[in-house]
Amino acid sequence: MAILYDEGKRIFHLQTPGTSYVIGLVKDEVPVHLYWGRKLRAGALERMLRCVWRHEPVPYPEDRTVSFNVLPLEYPGCGTGDFRHPAYQAQLDDGTTAVELLYDSHRIFRGKPPLDGLPAVYTEADDEAETLELTLVNRYSGLKAVLSYTVFERHDAIARSVRFVNGGDRPIRLLRAFSASVDMPDSHYDWLHLSGAWLRERMIERRRLTTGMQGIESRRGASSHQHNPFIALLAPGADEDHGDVYAFSLVYSGSFAAQAEVEQYGTTRVSIGLNPFDFGWLLEPGAAFQTPEAVLVYSAEGLGGMSRTFHRLYRTRLCRGEYRDRTRPVLINNWEATYFDFNEAKLLEIVRSARALGIELFVLDDGWFGNRSDDTSSLGDWKVNERKLPGGLRRLAERVRDEGLMFGLWVEPEMISPDSELYRKHPDWCLHVPGRRRTETRNQLVLDLSREDVCDAAGDMIAGVLASAPIGYVKWDMNRYMTEIGSAALPPERQRETAHRYMLGLYRLLDRLTREFPHILFESCASGGGRFDPGMLYYMPQTWTSDNTDAVARLKIQYGTSLVYPAVSMGAHVSAVPNHQAGRVTPLDMRAHAAMSGNFGYELDATALTEEEQARVREQVALYKEIRHLVQFGDLYRLRSPFEGNEAAWMYVSEDRSEAAVFYFRVLAEANEPLRRLRLKGLNPDADYRLEPLDGREDANGAGIVYGGDHLMWAGLHADTGFGDFQSRLWRLKMVRESK
Repeated sequence: MAILYDEGKRIFHLQTPGTSYVIGLVKDEVPVHLYWGRKLRAGALERMLRCVWRHEPVPYPEDRTVSFNVLPLEYPGCGTGDFRHPAYQAQLDDGTTAVELLYDSHRIFRGKPPLDGLPAVYTEADDEAETLELTLVNRYSGLKAVLSYTVFERHDAIARSVRFVNGGDRPIRLLRAFSASVDMPDSHYDWLHLSGAWLRERMIERRRLTTGMQGIESRRGASSHQHNPFIALLAPGADEDHGDVYAFSLVYSGSFAAQAEVEQYGTTRVSIGLNPFDFGWLLEPGAAFQTPEAVLVYSAEGLGGMSRTFHRLYRTRLCRGEYRDRTRPVLINNWEATYFDFNEAKLLEIVRSARALGIELFVLDDGWFGNRSDDTSSLGDWKVNERKLPGGLRRLAERVRDEGLMFGLWVEPEMISPDSELYRKHPDWCLHVPGRRRTETRNQLVLDLSREDVCDAAGDMIAGVLASAPIGYVKWDMNRYMTEIGSAALPPERQRETAHRYMLGLYRLLDRLTREFPHILFESCASGGGRFDPGMLYYMPQTWTSDNTDAVARLKIQYGTSLVYPAVSMGAHVSAVPNHQAGRVTPLDMRAHAAMSGNFGYELDATALTEEEQARVREQVALYKEIRHLVQFGDLYRLRSPFEGNEAAWMYVSEDRSEAAVFYFRVLAEANEPLRRLRLKGLNPDADYRLEPLDGREDANGAGIVYGGDHLMWAGLHADTGFGDFQSRLWRLKMVRESK
């Protein structure tokens, strides 16, 4: 049993393979958080709670040691003596918000139910997980909250969410509805999150917790470039391989908040969920509201252990579809080769050059529809521009297929251009507020996907495109955030529901299209990495990591992304130099090694490559095909952080530890530089590994030498590179024997 209930002590003990999470009931009705960390045996778990008298409000006058402002509450409210930030806030029809949710009942069952209309991790068989549902009730209003906890048999993760139900006879307005709240017993932690901006996503930020509030949030209507929906608390001194890490990841793609409050007694309240800013939800009698899911991961093996838990869970039980367990094709995208200026002849030239290089997928980017010759028009007019493509998508896709490549297509279905036939016909289909300006970004507005009719129309248009030709891949873009968040279809009292209803509509649209076209590999893109989150991965198993294709910049971007997301979810491409975003000139090998650390491809004009470059690209593609099963489905071990110096390194190890691929990068050259050793991780110390040749060259990178796994991990390899800036190396290792 993964969930144990001691009826006498009123204790719930949730157990994953390596962790425990313990909930108790004070006065048989107040759920309190007792423990989360390394796995415990059953024992005096109730002794972890100590109630002492403080000069604080007491809900039970006969017992002055019990105060909501001191107790480690499992799902805290407000207005009844707890002055810390609440996990929920509800306004009753009399205008008051003093709403207290107390224990009513519970049930424990095998498996994990899906969330209504929302992405979530899942099970394929009931024996993979066990779920606890705690039902809390406000006896005055009839409001119910069902707290759901799922623990996994094979993953050190707990999935949490909350379902609110109005069991009364009067409307209730939700003002705040977080997915998870945990009261930690002290404040001796570092706070870690992933921040950034467009072209600079998921930079690692770490600092000590201080008294008061600290947190991150998105108010943009998307998870955003600026903040990823992920936070972690780290014990002092915790690093990549050692120390306690408590991580929170939200399976949601819209506006969110994650925060930690250190209060007067030195405890820390951590919360994550929907951003209460500009949020409200009217619950009519009998209606329900489901929060997004938060995934909680504890690791005693530092950030590396945390990451590998997230990677395995998200790769196998969040991502779905035919491509979940399949290696991803090597692609070439025409965007930086042509931008909007292309015709069929030019595209086929690129295709034929790509075929000769071993590339497997050609992706036609923006500019193929309507009157789209720049970014000022035509979004919403999803009809082929036959001046560019005579014969339409079918003819082009069939010609690409005849050349031996899959055909892929760029779309941006969530947007509408004011200069479009669709907008002229339906000007109220965008998010807007009557009488106010309609703020544009890139000459586009946001379709109101909170409306079922708009959602259906967008789905019909895109489904028509996808059915019109043999399309095997879709790049789904989204190039702006929400402004003037209002819907023509909602009454005044529900306008603050618009942003969340938009996400529900988007998820419904994605669910429809991925079900209708299961053979298509969908890749999410939001101006690059602006919506790299677990919610999108549920529908699309990979994401365009960033619009920044510079190899040096990508070291930090991909390293930070890897804290939560597996390599198989990261689109990573080689671009021409000087780089179009940074202007930097880096060697072709370094560009390729950075891009090989994800789903590999090229975003350049293959027809403009020299013969020498063609030969090198051909070798790169062949090499990646040999190692992509490792990169895409192996375990990641980070070796050197680009945030801490001039180097970066990581490696991928197969599940059985029989082979590995190691990447090393040195950014700037140093005169008379020191000798460096790179210690590896994740290998079998009792096995021997042979350094495999690269590109068919037996003498490359010391190929043929046999090392012990213990040698490689504890003594390391010489991290030698070539002369000059921007150098990299790749080693391949294969087990040749294992000690008995």
